[in-house]
Amino acid sequence: MADNKKETERTELHRVIWRIANDLRGSVDGWDFKQYVLGILFYRYISENLSGYINAGEHEAGDPLFDYAKLPDNHAELDREDLVATKGFFILPSELFENLRAKAANDPDLNVTLEKIFKHIEASAQGTPSEANFKGLFDDIDVNSNKLGGTVAQRNSLLVKLLNGVGEMKLGDYRENTIDAFGDAYEYLMGMYASNAGKSGGEYYTPQEVSELLTRLTIVGKTEVNKVYDPACGSGSLLLKFAKILGKENVRNGFFGQEINITTYNLCRINMFLHDIDYDKFNIGHGNTLTDPLHWDDEPFEAIVSNPPYSIKWEGDANPLLINDPRFSPAGVLAPKSKADLAFIMHSLSWLATSGTAAIVCFPGILYRSGAEQKIRKYLIDNNFVDCIIQLPDNLFFGTPIATCIMVLRKGKSENTTLFIDASTECVKVTNSNKLTADNIDKIVAAYESRESTEYFTRLVPNAEIAEQNHNLSVSTYVMQEDKREVIDITKLNAEIERIVKREDELRRAIDEIVKEIEGGAV
Repeated sequence: MADNKKETERTELHRVIWRIANDLRGSVDGWDFKQYVLGILFYRYISENLSGYINAGEHEAGDPLFDYAKLPDNHAELDREDLVATKGFFILPSELFENLRAKAANDPDLNVTLEKIFKHIEASAQGTPSEANFKGLFDDIDVNSNKLGGTVAQRNSLLVKLLNGVGEMKLGDYRENTIDAFGDAYEYLMGMYASNAGKSGGEYYTPQEVSELLTRLTIVGKTEVNKVYDPACGSGSLLLKFAKILGKENVRNGFFGQEINITTYNLCRINMFLHDIDYDKFNIGHGNTLTDPLHWDDEPFEAIVSNPPYSIKWEGDANPLLINDPRFSPAGVLAPKSKADLAFIMHSLSWLATSGTAAIVCFPGILYRSGAEQKIRKYLIDNNFVDCIIQLPDNLFFGTPIATCIMVLRKGKSENTTLFIDASTECVKVTNSNKLTADNIDKIVAAYESRESTEYFTRLVPNAEIAEQNHNLSVSTYVMQEDKREVIDITKLNAEIERIVKREDELRRAIDEIVKEIEGGAV
C-alpha cells in the first residue's frame, strides 16, 4: 500500500514538473530552464527544511501552534547564530519560500526581491564552516536575464509561474522524513533534459542504472565505507547512489568530489542538500582535478566511482611538473595530451585506499591503443591493480552510442589475475537506447563477486597472459563471443542438394515424355 502511495505521489510530481516545462517552453531553453527550476526547488527545500526543524523543536517544547513562517523577523534574528551552527544557513521568516510566493504576484520588483533573498541566504553562511557549501549556489539563477523576458514585467510573470509551479509540487512532510521527493524531482529533471539535450546535457548525467552498477561493484562485501569520492562528479548522481544503497549514515566520513564546470558544480552542491546530506558531510570542489586536485587532505578514499569525460585534452607532458606529480609519476609516462582518460585512472588509483575499490567508466580505446597508454596499462597490470574489466552494451549513455567499459581497480589483490566480463548483451532496448535492468546488474555483480570463468561471459585471466598480449585489456581479446548463427550440417546439406538435383532430373525427363506425346498426337 505504501509503495502504491509512493508511486502515485511520484507520478503526480512528474506531471507537475512536465506541466511547468510546457508552460515555460519557448521562453527559456530547456537546459537553462532546468537550472531555474532546480534553483527555486532548492530555495523551497531549504526554506521548508529550516522552518520544519524549528517548528518541530517548538512543538516538542510545548507550543503546538508555533509556526516559524509567522514569526516577526526581529524575533527570529535572536537565534540566527545557533541555527547557522546547526543547519549551516539562516533564512528570515519574511524571506521563506512560502511567504515570498504568497506575495509574488503583487510584487512589481519580484526579481529584485528574489535576488536579495538569494544573497542573504548565501551571506548567512559567510565566515562559518558551511561557507564553501553555500557560496555561489544561486549564481546560475539569473533573475534579471533576458532569457526570462525582454522587460521586468515579463521576467516577473515567468518567475511567478515558476514559484507557483514549484510550490504546487507535492514534496512530502519533513516531520515524516519523506525527503525523497526532492531527490526524485531533481533526477527526473536531469533525466528529462539530459535525454533531450544531447551532449550539452548528457555530459553531466550518468544513467541511474549505470550509477547503481558502479556503486555496487565498489561495495561488494561491505555494509559501510569511510568516504566516497568522484574526481569528475558532475551533478553528483554517482556519489548519491551510495546514500541510496548503503544509507547516508553508512558513508561514515562523507561525500567528496570535484567538478570543472561551474554550473554543474553548483548543481552538485544543490543535489547534496536536496538529498538531505548535511553541509558537514560533503565537500565538493570546483576546478581541474588533473592539474589542480582539491582533496589532498582528504584522501585516501575507500570507494571511488566516476564517469570522467571521454578522451578530452589536458596539459600532459607540456607541463613539466606533472611527470613528477605523485599521482602520475609511478607509471613513468603521462597520458597523451589529446586523451586524458588514463590520467583520471592514475589519479583515482593514487587516491584509493589499500582496502578500497574504484569503478570507472572508460572509453574503449584506452584498453588497446599503443604508445603512452600501453605503457600505463603495463604499469597497472604488472603491479596487479586492475581487478576487472567489464564490457558494457552500446547506446547506454545519453549523447553517445559508444559501447563503453568499466575498469575496476583494487590495491589489495591476493592473486595475479584480472577478470574480464562481456556484458555487451546485458540490456533491454528502450526506444532508441539500451538500458540495464535490475537482473542485468545483479548478473554482472554476481559474476564480479564469484570471479569464475563462464563460457561466452567471463574469464579469469593470469596477468602473465595479458602481458603476452602486449597488455591489451579489451574484453573481446579474452572472452569469446557466442556464435549464434545457425549451424549447418554440410553432409546433410550436400545429400539434400543431391536429392533435389536427382528429383529435378526425374521431373525434366517426365516433362520431356509428356511433350513428345503431345507433339506426336498433334501430327
